[in-house]
Amino acid sequence: MAGQAQYEELMRQFSAFGAVKRELGRLMPAECPSGSAAVLTLLGRYGDMRMSKLAELLAVDMSVTSRHVAHVVERGWIERSPDPADKRSRILRLTPAGHAQLDEMSRRTCRLLAERLSDWSDAEVAQLTVLMARLRASFDDSRGHAPEPPPAPPPASEETTPTTRTPAITT
Repeated sequence: MAGQAQYEELMRQFSAFGAVKRELGRLMPAECPSGSAAVLTLLGRYGDMRMSKLAELLAVDMSVTSRHVAHVVERGWIERSPDPADKRSRILRLTPAGHAQLDEMSRRTCRLLAERLSDWSDAEVAQLTVLMARLRASFDDSRGHAPEPPPAPPPASEETTPTTRTPAITT
């Protein structure tokens, strides 16, 4: 198992990865913020679904999901229709304009990744993909479990010297 120094370096890399996410976000069309892009991406990947399923996949509250959905509905990228199994629920589905927007976002993202990773081998890109998927799965697996509390700090004494801590990850 990795030691504390390795996890602290990993935390620094996560924090630095925010710059990658911001650059990817900047290349998206102005009318398609990240929440809207996530809605389109998930509907493109998984197909038609209820709002509750979308909220689960986004890992956000229903009110947040509802705002994202309203934004993409206003732009004509998805439509809401009654769920035949439960008329109180709505099924979300991509419209042709939504498919076109998703295709454009994919083209832009692939172009940027191809530029930035041009000196990476196919094997390195594949390895990164596998490791990122594994990391995500590790967090998905633990979503329903409460995190273990951090270990208690050592008792304060005159001989104890403070250690430098890595700041919390912010993006």
